[in-house]
Order: sequence, then C-alpha cells, then structure tokens
Amino acid sequence: MKPSKRSELENAMPRRPQMTDVARIAGVSVATVSRALSDSPLVNETTRARIQAIVRDLNYTVNVAAKNLRRRTNRTVAFVIPFETGSRQAISDPFLLNILGNVVDALTERQFELLVSRVEASHLDEIASLYQTGRVCGVILIGQWHQHKELNDLASLGVPLVVWGGALPGQIYSTVGGDNIKGGKDATLRLIDRGAKHIAFFGDIELPEVGLRYAGYAEGLRERGMRLQRSLAFQIPFAADLAQARIDEILRVKPRFDAIVASSDLLAMLAITALRRIGLQVPADVLVVGYDDVPLARTFNPPLTTISQHIEQAGRVMVDTLLDVIDGKASVSTILPTDLVVRESA
Repeated sequence: MKPSKRSELENAMPRRPQMTDVARIAGVSVATVSRALSDSPLVNETTRARIQAIVRDLNYTVNVAAKNLRRRTNRTVAFVIPFETGSRQAISDPFLLNILGNVVDALTERQFELLVSRVEASHLDEIASLYQTGRVCGVILIGQWHQHKELNDLASLGVPLVVWGGALPGQIYSTVGGDNIKGGKDATLRLIDRGAKHIAFFGDIELPEVGLRYAGYAEGLRERGMRLQRSLAFQIPFAADLAQARIDEILRVKPRFDAIVASSDLLAMLAITALRRIGLQVPADVLVVGYDDVPLARTFNPPLTTISQHIEQAGRVMVDTLLDVIDGKASVSTILPTDLVVRESA
C-alpha cells in the first residue's frame, strides 16, 4: 500500500535563507558566496566582508549535510533514541531493535552508515551538535516524547531531521508513523467483537503516539455504543522493569476488565505473564491485543494478536524522507497504514 503524504507547509515557519538569497543581495554569483564562506583566496576582502555582513543579517547557516553529500565526505546518519530520566526504554526493546534493523537495511542499500546515539529527552538540543560539527549529515529520531517544541526548534535551525511519531499541529519537522488512531480503534473493535465488555488500555497516553492510540480506542468504544471508562486507562511506561512493576500493582486486586488494548507488544507480553502468575489465562479469562507486531509476537505463548505498523516500509520511508530534507525539499509527514494481525491472544 502506498503511504499517504500530508504536507505541513501551511504550518511552517518562514523558509530558511538560501545561498541564492545571499548571492542575490550581494550582487555576486552563488559560486562567489560559496568561496567567500570557505575563505577562498579567490575572493577579495571587500567582497568577503560584504557577503559576511549579509550572512549575519539573514542569520544564514551553511547546510553542512548537503555540502558534505555533494563532496561525498559524509554519508553517516544518526539514529537517536531519546530517553527520560527514571523511565529509560532499553535499546533491547523489541520494537526499537525491529525499527533499527530496518533503518540499517535501508541505509545500507543507499551506501550510508549509521551512528546510534542516546539523548536525554529534555536536552534534544544536543542533537544539533551532531549535525553542526559535521559528524552526521542528518538525524532519524525515534519518538517525540513531550518535546514537540524542541523538535520544531531543531528544524528551524536547519538540522535535517525525521522523527518516528505522530503528525501534530504546528509541526515544521517531518514525521513518519503508523495510523495510530485506526490502529487503536481496530484493536478495540476486535475485542468488542470477541465479547469483551470491560476493556482496559495500557500505556502512557501523554506521549503523542500513545495518545492517538487511546483516541482510537475511545472511538471504537463509541462506535459500538459502549461507555469510555477513565478508570480503565492505566498509565504505564515503556521501560520493561517499570512497566512490569506497574502491571503487577494493577493486578494485586481482582482485575475489573476482561480485555486489554496494550500500546506496545512488550506491554502486552508483560501483561500476559503477570495475568498467568495470578492464575488467569489468555484468552480464556482475559483477551489481549498488542501493538507493533514485533517478530517475537508470532512465537509468544499464546501468539499475540497485534497491530502491524509495516516497520520494514517505515525504515525505507524514513531514510528517503531524510534524504529529501537534506536535499532541501519541503517538509512532509507520512502516515503509514496499520493492519490488525489476528492470533490466539484475541
């Protein structure tokens, strides 16, 4: 299926000044501007000083990535996984490994290399230095966390950036992500159609992607005439150890639900394990649907009903989108299709 593209141009800030703008104002060629900014002896001091003054007035910055690509001196992309203190999602998380592997494959096909980095979510400005120092020609970042403004700031600085996440209002950076609302709705409708009456939602709905999945969950309940029960929405982080502790806490009392929509396959698997420990079986006692369709979902006991986000396609789309951004093309966001994959857990 061909992904749909939604341009965010109408929400974008004014475009970054280009070298052609500097050349036009200075009354010289683009080649002369390039030489002046590279301290070439072919440009006299008067012209150099005039160009540098215009550069300062326009707040123009050299597109290091495009320059390096033209020279073929930098073909390294940063794969950045943000984390929040106290809830660090392990890089061994099945979803992260799956998406990392597919990004590596897509970059290898295009003869690029990969630098993997972890950055505190509240210090995303550190990503800019990876690009501005010339270490990488662009950045693929996994997850928006709560840093929508900071990501917009990075894009406005000219950092070539693609984020795995949901399209948000006022966004000027490119995102690639699954149709989270449809995925959440499809998971919920599956459980209702299997007879579930009290469906819990597991996940941190303050995160943009999970919040969209929760919106789909709520939409599915409404479509079937069922009441949304806020008490059945459980705030659970993605970090495995913290998630397990929270799920165990929830299950210390007899569950008030007969089904679970989990916002990731990892949370679904942890929930099934915890249910088994208190003597409840899946799907006999509680139905469970996960999210991501990681490879382990097929062989888990029981095999996991889940939502596929087409991660193999996502790897290619993220890489292609990043190369377009590096090349100076307009920022676009891509929403990939999601599919319900039915297995034994529901």
